[in-house]
Amino acid sequence: MTAPTDLSLPAHLAVVIPVFREAANVAPLVARLHAALAGIAWEAVFVDDDSPDGTAAAVRAIAATDPRIRCIRRIGRRGLASACIEGMLSVSAPFVAVMDGDLQHDEAILPAMLAAVERGADIAIGSRHVEGGAAQGGFSAARGALSDAGTRLAQALLPAPVADPMSGFFLLRRDLVEQVAPRLTGRGFKILLDILLTAPRGLQVAEIPYAFRAREHGASKLDATVLLEFAGLLLDKATGGVVPLRFLAFAAVGGFGVLVHMAALAVLVGLGGLGFAAAQWGATLVAMTANFVLNNRITYRDARLRGAALWRGLVLFYLVCGVGAAANVGIAGLLVRDGVLAWGLAGAAGALITVVWNYAVSATLIWRAR
Repeated sequence: MTAPTDLSLPAHLAVVIPVFREAANVAPLVARLHAALAGIAWEAVFVDDDSPDGTAAAVRAIAATDPRIRCIRRIGRRGLASACIEGMLSVSAPFVAVMDGDLQHDEAILPAMLAAVERGADIAIGSRHVEGGAAQGGFSAARGALSDAGTRLAQALLPAPVADPMSGFFLLRRDLVEQVAPRLTGRGFKILLDILLTAPRGLQVAEIPYAFRAREHGASKLDATVLLEFAGLLLDKATGGVVPLRFLAFAAVGGFGVLVHMAALAVLVGLGGLGFAAAQWGATLVAMTANFVLNNRITYRDARLRGAALWRGLVLFYLVCGVGAAANVGIAGLLVRDGVLAWGLAGAAGALITVVWNYAVSATLIWRAR
């Protein structure tokens, strides 16, 4: 039985809304929540990743007269999954919902989702892929195809069938959040999938149909980086998190950097007419620059450097990689000279040591948490 809507009572349901550049959608969403949750003691927590468009100010303007509305403004942290986790852990209500701040989720089904969990379900999902649901109205053809492919891939890893594991609209008990939070990956955009893959087996899932609406204001945050983070999440869960996800991304970027190095070397030697030594240094500089840009964009997306910090970080990255390269050559040379390993294995050992060094020092000095 849901609690009455009395502002003197503690919230029965907390709605966590991660936002970035959604200032125009804040007031309409709050108005829709008021209408949808009449008769329920609720609160809404907007978690804003320091939006430059005044999203936090728009939330606080409403919060000044409505005690049910709160804002968490995050500085130096970014990412939908981590924003959801931070928001869910900030509330005391026994039930917690997560929904997007772009008006594409249908807030009218929140009472039905709450009732399903109150009746015994562990988690209720706003589903576009069960009878009565629809996704076409809120997706472009390309985005729809990507979502469908991701759904099929996610379903292959889930222990129990879920029609819409890619949904960003769900509701669960807060004690379940507390239980799984320490083991969540906390990266990427698919927090529901992270929860489903982390929670104990045998969850009771209720899927409530809704029609995914077209965005009215702002722009979608879906890009190639989001898809890479989704693939990383699946890899992390499939391997049990044996190797840190960020290290895997750093190593993958390094592997791509080898291809960039070889391509630049071929251009400088073949077309530039440089001697090998000069071309090798030039190719190394190009590869390090490419690695820095990709790491800043992908591996450390949540701590991305901008402005003057970007240029300072690039110079530090050159220095870190230079030391790593010298260590690679020195260690591999010693292993070959002393007959410990053949040259191929020695080279691989040196390269591995370089990757670990570059990763450890980069995380400490360049993309350190602020």
